[in-house]
Amino acid sequence: MAEVEEAVAVCFVVRIDDESLGSFNSCDGLGVEFTVEQREEGGNNGMVWQLPTRIKYSNVKLSRPVTKDSAKIITWIAGMAAGISRKTAVIEARTLQGTVIASWSLSGVVPVRWSGPQLSADSPKVATETLELAHHGFLSSAR
Repeated sequence: MAEVEEAVAVCFVVRIDDESLGSFNSCDGLGVEFTVEQREEGGNNGMVWQLPTRIKYSNVKLSRPVTKDSAKIITWIAGMAAGISRKTAVIEARTLQGTVIASWSLSGVVPVRWSGPQLSADSPKVATETLELAHHGFLSSAR
């Protein structure tokens, strides 16, 4: 029997149009929802038609401790001031050894929100940042 590789990711490497934003330790929101409209058909009492109408993609939230890669996010966002242009993003889930477990390609990506660390001398916590991305859907496999 073949050995099954566990899908345990320790980091998520993110590229925007082949420019690396570095690795993140948390990725949340990869998902899709199909909106369904119900229609009743006269004379058909055994069922109600379920008609898919729209596809909604949830925003993706990426979090990590602040590193030197944090400047890459700010540079990307600052570049958007001249005009919004949608990008393609690739998110790779990787193991500690750097092996890619899974990857997702997103089309029409724009940053929605970035929140930096809350800095306080009274609280010696790890400084973290969160990047939230909106997108228009998934592309075929990145690998």
